[in-house]
Amino acid sequence: MTIKTVNPATEEIIAEYDIINKEKILETVKKSKTAFADWKKDIKKRTHFTHILAQELRKNKTELASLATKEMGKPIKESLSEVEKCAWAMEFYADNSDIFLHDEAINTDARKSVISFEPLGVIASVMPWNFPYWQALRFAAPSLMAGNTVVLKPASATMQCGIEIANMFQKAGFQDGIFQTLVGDSSIVEPLIDSDVSAVTFTGSTSVGIKVAQRSALNLKKCVLELGGSDPFIVCSDADVEKASSGAVKGRFINCGQSCVASKRFFVTKNVANEFIEKFVQKTESLRVGNPMSEETDIGPLVNSAGLNKIEELVDDALAKGAEVLTGGKRLGSKGYFYSPTVITKISSKMQIAYEETFGPVAPITIVDDEADAIRLANDSQFGLGASIWTRDLTKADRLSRMVESGIVTINNVVISDPRIPFGGIKHSGFGRELSRYGMMEFVNIKSIRFYDNLVKQHYVE
Repeated sequence: MTIKTVNPATEEIIAEYDIINKEKILETVKKSKTAFADWKKDIKKRTHFTHILAQELRKNKTELASLATKEMGKPIKESLSEVEKCAWAMEFYADNSDIFLHDEAINTDARKSVISFEPLGVIASVMPWNFPYWQALRFAAPSLMAGNTVVLKPASATMQCGIEIANMFQKAGFQDGIFQTLVGDSSIVEPLIDSDVSAVTFTGSTSVGIKVAQRSALNLKKCVLELGGSDPFIVCSDADVEKASSGAVKGRFINCGQSCVASKRFFVTKNVANEFIEKFVQKTESLRVGNPMSEETDIGPLVNSAGLNKIEELVDDALAKGAEVLTGGKRLGSKGYFYSPTVITKISSKMQIAYEETFGPVAPITIVDDEADAIRLANDSQFGLGASIWTRDLTKADRLSRMVESGIVTINNVVISDPRIPFGGIKHSGFGRELSRYGMMEFVNIKSIRFYDNLVKQHYVE
């Protein structure tokens, strides 16, 4: 059995890989378990090597970025930015993990009470293709600094990116087994979860996330799920329309719209709707679609033919049910999986685009009476990952942000992940958190230790 990677801009086959067998999975996890015994002991050692890894990422940034662009099609300027962000994350956790993991003293009836934070062991990491470096390393940075080791199963579409991450660890001088990459498709995920890993992290679709959670539960293993999103973008009646329209373009079309926290449902109050839509369409039409290896390109191809077909299906369904395309709405070129940046209005709840995750360059706009109407529609979703609210009134922003059902809310900017801030969702967008100290705490044993001088005899409940 093999995996083929395909350049989505040219449809040419890039490489072919043999899928590993179960014995190789077990051998890899065993090596990681052995490395864990030493890696967990010395945070200064972990800090040292993590800083070197950041340097290696920057040193090899151009080559890594080019590979990501060839494998999944994002514009080269976005790939370069992704690698740079990975280096920043490594530095952030190298600099701050000692503080995050420091013992906490608690005042109790014992002479001394301490909470310690100890690594769990080997963490299985099942990651997607849309940000092949960032998704893998934003989890790995805090988990490795906590003292865990990692076995990565990258997406089939970006297999070489996953392999190159492991190569960066080798170049940085990490001990064998600290970070390893498995070559395989979805068939190796269950054997990996069943192996001697201590916990599982998964980023991907809700349907697959459910299966990962079920398998983890059968093995009594902790898992964190970062799943799909259909993030609302709410333009209030007092919004700065110029800024909001620019934010809409950035929030919707980054990575050709293939981001879990991309702005995906636009709710605009009626008094600013015409101005916002006019500016949004104008700025969308100025985006340059083309060769993703060119620095001039803003929008590359979708990752594969299935993604392209799904976007076309969503738009066709909306049009058949009364929607109106203001710009775009069609495939581009005879080669590659290109779709024109699209803005569509007159959305109804019966359209697939209103309730499914739109993983591509299409922006559906709904005009609402007021902010209350926008919040109601924003929350009428199975997803709850991120949201952005645009208003000049920060008191209003605070009130509305607490009404939105999501894990992340951003005021007057688009939703982005940040190593300093917890990242994750609710409802069908998953559970658990990545990034910040809270993300680090997902994969540690929070251990309570109490020191007594004498037996306490007057307790009758455990």
